[in-house]
Amino acid sequence: MARYKVYVWYGGLSLLMLMLLGAWGAVTPGWGGEQITLNVATAGDTNMVEYVKNKIGPLFQEKYPQVTVRAIGTGPGNTGSRKIYEKLKAEADAGSEEWDIDVAVVHQIGAIWLIGDDLLMPYTDKAETAKLVSAKDAEYALGASVKGYVLPMFHSQTAIAYNPEKVPNPPKSFSELVEWVKQHPGKFGYNGIKHGMSGVSFTTGWLYWKTGKYDIYALKGPYDKKYQEEWPEVFKALQEFNKYVTITSGNAGTLDALNRGEIWMGPVWVDMFYTWMAEGKMSPKIRLTLLDPGLAGQPMYYVIPKKAKNQEMAIKFIELATSPEVQAKYIVKDFNWYPGIDAEYVKPHLTDEEWNKLFIDITPEDLKKYGRNFPMKEYFDDMLEAYEKYGG
Repeated sequence: MARYKVYVWYGGLSLLMLMLLGAWGAVTPGWGGEQITLNVATAGDTNMVEYVKNKIGPLFQEKYPQVTVRAIGTGPGNTGSRKIYEKLKAEADAGSEEWDIDVAVVHQIGAIWLIGDDLLMPYTDKAETAKLVSAKDAEYALGASVKGYVLPMFHSQTAIAYNPEKVPNPPKSFSELVEWVKQHPGKFGYNGIKHGMSGVSFTTGWLYWKTGKYDIYALKGPYDKKYQEEWPEVFKALQEFNKYVTITSGNAGTLDALNRGEIWMGPVWVDMFYTWMAEGKMSPKIRLTLLDPGLAGQPMYYVIPKKAKNQEMAIKFIELATSPEVQAKYIVKDFNWYPGIDAEYVKPHLTDEEWNKLFIDITPEDLKKYGRNFPMKEYFDDMLEAYEKYGG
């Protein structure tokens, strides 16, 4: 039976405490029968740690019996990615020849921090599964190039959930939605920019629709205030829109209002939506759609530190984690995430029922056409400020 040791720390512990406790210590690496400890640090909620601990870790150890996978959770949100960055930056500044983390799972902003300070190794040209990824967010993150340094673990996407009994012909675009809310006041709900990113995604989509500057804001830049000249009118229009909608308490608040029938439509995270449905907290009649020109989502990335002890084994770990079989079994079936690799490679490993559960309303083609990245950090921060100033 494969050996398995798991150490999990959450955001409440300082980095100094982590190091003093030996959280990052590893067995001397080796291939010829020597035991290897592969340190996998992941930002994100507890389900991210559980995925490494209970799913991909044991599977990798079964394939490589000389390896023990150590799962290290650094906490949710960008703070979790920041802890990974700070750990690697400290090792780089100290001149360490070998760094303790072998594989890290980070948010988009985390990848930008790490690449910006030369803390990652480019590896995708050595990973067999890189050829299975064509998504733009494997090349750009928040307006910065990440090409060569990242492979998506999964894609988390927002969509418009709606009750087909009340909305038999849902709006297909933001412009149609504007007219719809005037005819059905209070029946569309979202959380603005507070208490959840589903509302922020909707606000981002509104900005892209009104300005037509998605490529500048999210992909290639540059950052320049001159590209924000029309923003006051954009967000004043959103303020007018908000007069006809229900402002919910957050991601879960929108889902709950939909399930209760208080609202008939609203933006939701797709994985949360299906998890609620599987747990019996969401009516199975609720459906999903995307609006033209699109709504924002975000991936989590696999990265390899520049001086990781076990770089070759780290690549093998990521190859297994991004293989069609694993993406189908765990990413899609168990966690209701969209796969990190292109969906066409995952489909043969799912039953029709499993495939339709995730893709019957929103197809892979829809995702390619209407899935959007969030803006680069400078535009993102300015957008939130503009919402509060003009549209809140």
